[in-house]
Formats: sequence, C-alpha cells, structure tokens
Amino acid sequence: MTSTTLPRSTPSAQNVDASGIAAFVDALETTAGVEPHSIMLLRHGQVVAEGWWAPYSADRAHLLYSLSKSFTSSAVGFAVAEGLMRLDDTVLGHFPELDAEVTDPRSRSMRVRHVLAMASGHRAETLDRALAIDPVDVVRGFLLTPPDDEPGTVFAYNQPCTFTAGAIVQRVTGQSLTDYLRPRLLDPLGIGEVGWQRDASGRELGFSGLHAATHAIAALGQLYLQQGEWRGEQLLPREWVADATRSHVANDAEPNPDWSQGYGFQFWMARHGYRGDGAYGQFCVVLPEHDVVLALTGQSLDMQAVMDAAWAHLLPAFGAGAPGDVAPDGTADAALAARLADLALPGVAGPTEHDAAPVRPAAGEARVDDQHSPGTERPVAFTAADGNDQPGLTVVELHAAADATTTLTLVEGDARLVARVEAEDWVVTDDGAGAPVATSATRSADLLHVDVVFVETPHRLHLTLDEADATFTALWETQPLHAPPLAQLRMPRG
Repeated sequence: MTSTTLPRSTPSAQNVDASGIAAFVDALETTAGVEPHSIMLLRHGQVVAEGWWAPYSADRAHLLYSLSKSFTSSAVGFAVAEGLMRLDDTVLGHFPELDAEVTDPRSRSMRVRHVLAMASGHRAETLDRALAIDPVDVVRGFLLTPPDDEPGTVFAYNQPCTFTAGAIVQRVTGQSLTDYLRPRLLDPLGIGEVGWQRDASGRELGFSGLHAATHAIAALGQLYLQQGEWRGEQLLPREWVADATRSHVANDAEPNPDWSQGYGFQFWMARHGYRGDGAYGQFCVVLPEHDVVLALTGQSLDMQAVMDAAWAHLLPAFGAGAPGDVAPDGTADAALAARLADLALPGVAGPTEHDAAPVRPAAGEARVDDQHSPGTERPVAFTAADGNDQPGLTVVELHAAADATTTLTLVEGDARLVARVEAEDWVVTDDGAGAPVATSATRSADLLHVDVVFVETPHRLHLTLDEADATFTALWETQPLHAPPLAQLRMPRG
C-alpha cells in the first residue's frame, strides 16, 4: 500500500529545521489527550519527515473518519468539471422520485453548493433525525427534515450534507465514489488500496468511513497545494481548488480557534492555511504560505492541542528562501530520521517485568498462571462482567496451544476474532479472517490485562480478565463512532 510517488528529501535540504519537527513529535507524545499514529511532513513537494508509531505502519490503511469528506468534495469537483452536475443544481433535482414528498420550500431550494459548505439551513446535525424518518435512505430523511433557515445562511456541521453530495456523484456517474475516483485521483496520486464503508442503501458514506494509508492524505494535500496540478497534468481545475478552500459560510460560534475561521467545500479554514480533518486526530493540513503539507493519523481526543503544537513548533521551523539556501545540517537530519524510524506506542500499562512473564492459561483451571505446565488444548472461557463498553462481546477465550502459542478469542454472537497474545511487546495478528489487531499483555495478581489495537482504525480496547471469577471487562480508549462488531473494525474489502 506504500507508494513512491512522493519524492523524499531531508529537512535541511528543504530549509526546515529538524529540531522543530522533533519538538513537534515530542509534543504529540507528551500532550494529554493526544496519541499519534503517523506523521508525514512535505515541503516544496518533498517528504522531509515520516514515521509510524508501532503497531501502526506505512503499508496499512487507517480509518479517516470525517477526513473522508475532503475526498468526497474532490469527487464533486471532478463531476462538476465533467459537466455531470453543477454547484447551483438543486439537490432535489437529482432525486426526482422524491419531488412529490418534499414540500418544504427551503428543502426544495437547497443547492449542491449549500450542502458542500455545511450550509443547508439546518442549525444542528440532522443525521439521527434523517435516519428516524428513513433508516435506509439518508437523502430522503434529510430532505424531509425541514431547514430552520434559508439554505446558505447558517453553518451546521451536518453529516447528511456530505452524504447527499456523495450520493449525487454516485447517481450521476453510476459508480461508487471509490471507483469514480480511482482513475481520476487515486491512481494518478499513487494511492493504493482503499476501502469505504457503505450504509443500508448500499452507497459509500461520503461523510466518513474511508480507510486509506497516510500517503493518501499527504498526496491529497499536495494536490490541493499545487492547485489541482500533478506532474504537469491539471487533474482538478484550479477554479475548483480555489473555491473549495475558501470560506463560504461563517462558523465563528465553533468553540476552538482552528475550527472557527470559516468553512469551505468540506475543508476547514484555520488560523494558518486550511485542512481536512476527522475524528480522533486524522489531519490533512495545507499551508500554502510555507509550501507545506502535514498529514497525521491518531487517536486524539484533544484535536485543538495537535494544531496548537503544530503552530508552536513547526511554523518556526520553516525557513524562508528556496531549497538549498541554508547549509545542510546532516547531524540533526540523521538524528530525526533515526528517531522517526523507531517510533512505538506504549503497550498495556502493567506491573514489573517479572510479573509480565509470557501469558498462558493453566491446564484445566480458570486462571492464567505460568507456574503450571503449558500446552492445554482447552481454552479458558471468561464471561462478561457488568459495565462493558462493547455489549455484544459476551465471551473471551484464552487458549494455550501445544506449540506454546497463546491466543485470545473475542466472541460476539457467531463472530469470533482471534489474536495472538504475548507479553508487553506488540504482536500483530492479520489472518484475513477478521479485523487485523495488535495486542500487548501483562499480569497483576489474578488480573490479566490485554490491550487490543484495531490497526486499521484509531481505536484501542482495554481488556481485563479476572482469573479469580473467570469474568472480563472491556473498555474503549475511544469509542468507535459507527459501532460495528469487532470483527468488522477494519477496512472494507471486496
């Protein structure tokens, strides 16, 4: 899934101070509410820094959540350029089968440009209301939810706006968003396999659900920084890029300073430049004044803190002048590269190294104890205690095989997700049968602690298995927003 379409350089060769990048990485790793998973920093079209915090890796897709919206916006840009739709088309005009039902004049007057700018006239999110009206067809439920004000006059971050824009693209092209973008955007930018979640109607979500590698985020940002041009070819019209990345509606009621600078066509304006972003710290930050793109993934609850750290540490690191104007600093560049090559998330919080010996269930007992002879072929079953974040998870099995491997099986109804378990260090299980996961485990007294990272998403599940009464608790570090079964917390394939 990695690509070489983005050339590599060193920070100093592009007039970037490596120590500023290192300070930014320090802030990502030490700020409360921030957990980084990947970083790619480009200047003058060159990747000057990149790294992935294990168990995340360059070749693996990551759920982008609302950063998906910027890809959907790009699909609209292509469809407009090809004459398949217009920004001033009414939304209803693309769904004539709903014409008799949708009688509210504001719903009828809503235009494509309004939904792209989160300016449908609604004052608040409408997704739950739309689904209550029609659990299958979000567009119908949305258009039957009358706007509070005239379209184009108020901002409200509103998932059905983006869903509707994406649904129009899928209707006028006869293709999914992924298939439509493949020859126009994904292939030219060297973006490999992606997957997009679908809703009950079979449409790709548009507003969320896209899984793609960090390279895809960086390449999209670089395309917009270059005003739609890529390797001498104008992929997106310059006019579209300019329109998509300027403010169309005021949003100064937003509480955070980098979310209250105005909203474009599925891009946020910011104190510096503009960006696409998604829940828990998925970022595509474009800084035209510095010729910079910053791509990040993570599991961060405090997304404003990420932006604050970027402004504090990265902005001063961008020197003026052309590449090569400053003498290279090979020592600082090499130190940063070495650090970025050795990034890792902390494993499960646990006791001493002695207590965290290899994890195995004792033969014939409902406990985990290394002092008993290994090799039982009978799994130890733990049932759910009260207060679990994942109600469908009813049984966890711990199984030590004769070959000395230990596996953990998470049981939700008929679905079973199996993961290898070792002590503390991350071990990845990706057998193609379920969600790829990484585990880290340790023990304290009668408790076995296992962290399960779903490595194609931002999310980590904390499991505690109580050997004394054969029960477990399951608590999310961050709750998956679409709440699928555990085995489906992965990039959609096929």
